[in-house]
Amino acid sequence: MPLSLWAALLGACLLISFTPGAGAINTMSNSLNAGFRRAIWGVLGQQAALAIHLAIVAAGLGVLVASSPVAFNVIRYLGAAYLAYLGVRQFIRKPDASEEATAALVNEPARSMFQRGLWVNLLNPKAIVFFLAFIPGFVQPGLPLWSQYLVIGATIVGVDVAVMWFFFALAAKSFQRFTRDEGGQRVLNRIFGVLFVGVGALLAVI
Repeated sequence: MPLSLWAALLGACLLISFTPGAGAINTMSNSLNAGFRRAIWGVLGQQAALAIHLAIVAAGLGVLVASSPVAFNVIRYLGAAYLAYLGVRQFIRKPDASEEATAALVNEPARSMFQRGLWVNLLNPKAIVFFLAFIPGFVQPGLPLWSQYLVIGATIVGVDVAVMWFFFALAAKSFQRFTRDEGGQRVLNRIFGVLFVGVGALLAVI
């Protein structure tokens, strides 16, 4: 891939990653609850989902999803329902500033955080449609396709990891002082609960 084309890809990936969405909300929530360092597990789960979406598009299956209203809507509504579930669960979570409760949040298994990040991004069929529209502009038909998809995928994942962890997770770290008392926990739980539900609603209706 020519350097100029890769630079354009890099700029587009940065713009996309800095656009707030379900992944950013999930990352900030993980950073607040489990800490900045452990938030990386949720970020990695989200990247696994992006890699799956990219593989679907590269294999040509993305066209089938994009052209099938039934398949698209099934995935879309499942994704919206999952985000709404996360939002309601966060909203009604009882604040608890005790050392035991704090330790339980901080020590959430990495596998659980990874899986939540995976499903947050995986159940978004619009990512497939977006990749279908986005990726062809950076693919040169005369060159081996899989090597180009590898470069594109590595760039997308690398940029998203950096933005999610070093921007959104780091930004949320500054709000951790509010989690030390029950009033602050209640406010943050409701804010992130509403955000999750709001993104789920957007996914369902737009």
